[in-house]
Amino acid sequence: MGRPKNRRNQKTSDAGKILDRLIGDDPKLRRRVEAARLSMRVAQMIYDARAKAGLTQAQLAELVGTTQSVISRLEDADYEGHSLSMLQRIADALHRRVEIRFVPEVA
Repeated sequence: MGRPKNRRNQKTSDAGKILDRLIGDDPKLRRRVEAARLSMRVAQMIYDARAKAGLTQAQLAELVGTTQSVISRLEDADYEGHSLSMLQRIADALHRRVEIRFVPEVA
């Protein structure tokens, strides 16, 4: 019988697992990565909702009362300035609602 594989040495193509291994136990780095993941998720949710509604960025901007460049920035995974009020305006324009939850941290 072969030796059991160490979890750190197991091969994977899962980007999340690879990132977790690279971060290790550094809590400061883990918080920064989680903040980046959250920004990416919010940007993707805005894009997905807009696309599902069949709207261009310019059309959504008009409904929200802003410019196309603002919508573009909000859909950028690197953008970290999402405000609750802007998310609510987008949700209203798309006949959606914003839902926020607090969940336990994963150890």
